[in-house]
Amino acid sequence: MDFTTQLLIAAISAGTPLLLATLGGILNERAGIIQLGAEGLMLMGAVTTCIVYIRSENLLLALLAAIAVTAVLGLVHAFLCVTLRANQTMSGLAMTLFGSGLSAYLGKSISGIPLPGTSPKLDLGWVKGIPVVGDIFGRMDGLTWSSLLLVLALHLLIHRTSWGLHLRAVGDSPATADVMGIRVQLIRYSYITAGTALIGLAGADMVLAYAPTWNEGLTAGRGWIAVGLVIFARWNPLRALFCAYFFGALDSLGFRIQLLGSIVPPYFLKMIPYVVTILVLMYLGYRNRNKPSGTPESLGTPYIREQRF
Repeated sequence: MDFTTQLLIAAISAGTPLLLATLGGILNERAGIIQLGAEGLMLMGAVTTCIVYIRSENLLLALLAAIAVTAVLGLVHAFLCVTLRANQTMSGLAMTLFGSGLSAYLGKSISGIPLPGTSPKLDLGWVKGIPVVGDIFGRMDGLTWSSLLLVLALHLLIHRTSWGLHLRAVGDSPATADVMGIRVQLIRYSYITAGTALIGLAGADMVLAYAPTWNEGLTAGRGWIAVGLVIFARWNPLRALFCAYFFGALDSLGFRIQLLGSIVPPYFLKMIPYVVTILVLMYLGYRNRNKPSGTPESLGTPYIREQRF
């Protein structure tokens, strides 16, 4: 395979956890709730997957455990932000600190132990014979294919169904949605829980397909990158697909450059994806400064039913 094909394969592998986490963030923020706990949730999903998979050797059980644990954390976040109307930024940061600390503690007993297996790859024999396309899509695992289907499903849900219309209404104007008979709290609880479960699944993908063992701080800031990609994608699942793979390509580029014998220190090469993400966000912010940003209008604002506006 040539350099470009190898880079595309690596971009998909590195971008899939980001894609899942970004989709989860989109669901949260489309409902009007800021989600800054992605880093901690990804770590909790990763360590839960490792613990359950190593001890049970059952991949499906490990994935379900990761989804369940992070969904419970999502319910806690929803209770704080929706029911108690706590500051959403502080709740998200607390989730990150809690998840980072608890995952480090729980992961001490399994640190460095290899997993019994990885995410199974789908055997698509009819694709493998196609040049380039076969090299890229013939190597994709089940979680990667699932993330692609999720992108399509969420795009149709948000933009083509009445459920998606209700979600956008709650994110833009919960008071108006409430008047129209939409159950604001139920929708926010539902999408926050589903979104955090997706973020936990992103952490599971990190250890199953990207780095098949547990190490403290495994995500290395990717949760924060996912928070930025939600804005980069303008809260659109299809845009999130390209944004996640773009960052995945940048993340893999530094390693590929090292293999070519570059004299640039590896520390600077590891900075490439983060620096480019900041620069792109700055550029998009400047270019779209006089245009609608696509941000849900009630994002970060607690809804008080009796309050007059």
